Amino acid sequence: MEISREEFIGQLQNSFKNIDIVLTDKMSKQFYDFYNLLIERNKIVNLTSIIEPYDVIEKHFIDSVALVKFYDFSKVSSCIDVGTGAGFPGIPLKIVFPELNVMLLDSLNKRVDFLNSVIINLGLDGISTIHSRAEDGARNKNLREKYDVCVSRAVANLSTLSEYCIPFVKVNGSFISYKSGNVLEEVTSAKKPIEILGGKLEDVNEFTLPNSDYRRSFVIIKKIKSTSSKYPRKAGMPKNSPLQ
Repeated sequence: MEISREEFIGQLQNSFKNIDIVLTDKMSKQFYDFYNLLIERNKIVNLTSIIEPYDVIEKHFIDSVALVKFYDFSKVSSCIDVGTGAGFPGIPLKIVFPELNVMLLDSLNKRVDFLNSVIINLGLDGISTIHSRAEDGARNKNLREKYDVCVSRAVANLSTLSEYCIPFVKVNGSFISYKSGNVLEEVTSAKKPIEILGGKLEDVNEFTLPNSDYRRSFVIIKKIKSTSSKYPRKAGMPKNSPLQ
């Protein structure tokens, strides 16, 4: 579907108003440029199946930032996005909160190359990438327990994601998992693993994306004590044998 720059930015700004965010002209341009970079690179590297302009706005951009309805990001200084893929939610959060220091972690070098090109083309400062598996990254002393917030839209069960992500978070920080649909059973089964990793389930917020019937759940986990050096376990174990 072809869409003009004016139409795209008009829809973008209206959609963000639905989650109480007013975009500046600079932010709007950055989102528009990000969209074009995503669509062009997606022709070469499989980054996303969502390519229609309005779908990208709602299901990538709005979805990435909608957690601000439930969590105050204006007070967050550092954030790591684990399994960021094509840069979601990390890059939209960085655009909307330009003072935020962001680390984008992904295990596929082709995606990291794309993310680096986006950072350069959008003129973003205070944002970096790292090519790593989550299990290895969380054992890196320069990353472990260094972030106020860890976010992840990665597809994995909550027990596995918690082992990937909680080790990156400072004590008193938060891990926020983006989940689809009803997550009650998954959250219940993850409570013990979350405690083992030093976390405590704080809240589960359900949200329907504006202009769609897509339901999103934000699972907010507070880091209340340091994570044992036993975690995360070696690569593959959190996925193949989730903590019980």
